[in-house]
Formats: sequence, structure tokens, C-alpha cells
Amino acid sequence: MSTNNSLQSERTSVTMSTMRTNKQAGFVSGLMIATIGLSFLLLCVLGFAFWAFASRADYKNNSDQKSAAASAATKEQTQKEDAAQYAEESKNPLKTHVGPDAFGSVTIQYPKTWSGYVNETTSGSGIPMNDYFHPDVVYNTTDQNNAYALRVQITNTSYSSTMRQFQSMAKNGKVKVTPYKLPKVPSIIGSRVDGQITASKQGSMVVLPIRNVTLQISTESGDFEGDFDNIILPNLTFLP
Repeated sequence: MSTNNSLQSERTSVTMSTMRTNKQAGFVSGLMIATIGLSFLLLCVLGFAFWAFASRADYKNNSDQKSAAASAATKEQTQKEDAAQYAEESKNPLKTHVGPDAFGSVTIQYPKTWSGYVNETTSGSGIPMNDYFHPDVVYNTTDQNNAYALRVQITNTSYSSTMRQFQSMAKNGKVKVTPYKLPKVPSIIGSRVDGQITASKQGSMVVLPIRNVTLQISTESGDFEGDFDNIILPNLTFLP
């Protein structure tokens, strides 16, 4: 009997020991998971804190430089806008030149900051009016490489003959030809030519018949296209 009781007591002791071991193992496993989770969360918090600190330090250290750079860019843009506005305002009041009465009294208005070289005659053949206009000074007119802000010519070549050469160039894609009339002389319809207006120059030219001659107004550089369209052509007049 005592032997049986002893065996039963040992089994009970082993069972309780096993239960305690299992409970302890579960507790340790849960503790490890909690510890790992808390460690990961702590690393995330530390990482965010480091990023926030670095960003704040960068802003603190570089804010003055960034502000100065932004201020300099704004100032530069303002100066450019002021310079452009001054350049436009300095063109006024416009100067006026009137050509020979015998050829329709062509009247040109151009910026006061430009200079003019006038070559006109009322006798002989060829080009009775061959005027050059350019900012500041008019460079050597015999140098074919010089491009001028404005040229005004009257030639003894007929309008149809003048346009024939441009129509041929238009077929080759070198120029674009469109009908045109001056705002102040709407009764005379001519043509506007954009592109390669001479063998070596790109620009724009307006060709108009005037009595028995031909009037050609041109700019030989894209730099002056705005002045050509906004100042020269709107103000140009002649007597048909």
C-alpha cells in the first residue's frame, strides 16, 4: 500500500513540475515578444527623433542662406523687369522721318534711341530711297554682314517682279508669304515675307506697291521683330 502511495506522489510531483515548467516557458516567450516589440518601437521613435532633429538643425543652419538666395533671385528678376520696362519707355517719344514727296512721302516713326542713315534721291534709276535705322549707331552700310533693325527702301522694280522672287523662295520653304496692308493705309494691299529675306539674312519684310514703284520695309534680325510689329508698321504711312 505504501509503495502505491509513493508512486502516486511521485507522479503528482512530476506532473506539477511539468506544469510549472510549461507556465514558465510561456511567460518567458511572451516576455521576449513584448521586449522585441518595445525595442522596435523605441528604435522607430529614436529614428523619427533623429530625423526631426536633423531637419530642424538643417533649417536652423541654412535658413539664412536659403532666405538670402531667394531674396537675391527675387531682386535679380525685379531688376530684369525694371530694365526691360525702362528700355521700352526710353524709346518714346518716337522720332519721325518723311521721305521724298515724289515717292509718296513715306513717313516712318521709330524709337528715339535709334539712329538713322538716310540715302535718298529723286532723280536717276535704281533705289531712290534706301534708309537704315538701328539702335545707337548705324554701322557700315556697305558691309553685307551687318543686319539692321530697320530698312526702308523704294525701288524702281515693279511690285509683281519683286514678289516673283519671293514666291519662288516660298515654294522652297525659305520664306512664308502672306497678304498684308498697313493699319494706316488699308487701301493698299501688299505682302508680308517672313524668313530668308536676303541671301544671308533672316527677318521680316513688307512689300507694297506705291504708284509706279515698290516700297519695302524690313527688319533684318529677329531681335527687333517686336519693334517692327508694334512700332514701325502700325505707325508707317504714305500717300498712295
